[in-house]
Amino acid sequence: MDARTEKEKMLAGELYQAFGEELFQERQRAKALCRRFNATTEEEMPARDAVLRELLGSCGANAFVEPGFRCDYGYNIHVGDNFYSNYDLIILDVCEVRIGHNCFIAPRVSIFTAAHPLDAPTRIAGWEFGKPVTIGDNVWIGGHAVINPGVKIGNNVVIAAGAVVTKDVPDNVVVAGVPARVIRELE
Repeated sequence: MDARTEKEKMLAGELYQAFGEELFQERQRAKALCRRFNATTEEEMPARDAVLRELLGSCGANAFVEPGFRCDYGYNIHVGDNFYSNYDLIILDVCEVRIGHNCFIAPRVSIFTAAHPLDAPTRIAGWEFGKPVTIGDNVWIGGHAVINPGVKIGNNVVIAAGAVVTKDVPDNVVVAGVPARVIRELE
């Protein structure tokens, strides 16, 4: 019998059940912090920054996120210096999400680490898993883009608006489309 907790299995990217009390309470904490963050006004920048830093696993200098922001746990999200996210960012962070320095995210971007088994009975029984997402330095992600579980995005990359990124992206390229593919190399 596996003596590990569901959280330990979740963080390891293995099948786990999200219904247990520990993970439920951690999601409730993240929801409360997101609600507090999203309720701040433009006159409350220090309070907004403090809540963001309490929510995220780590947060570099000059990080700014426009409300509304949603995440599952928060502590699995790590952003570098000079990070900017426009409105309505969603990060499902059952596994780690690492975002480098000088990254800009347009409105309504979704970053998913959470995934579900293809096998219907396993999925219906409540099993899920996650795969970490890594985004390099100097990346710009266009509006309504989706970053899928397990994707690694290189440095100096532009993700076009509406792109659905399903596989790794090398350095110095522009990707676009569904699924996203390299459409241009950058110098």
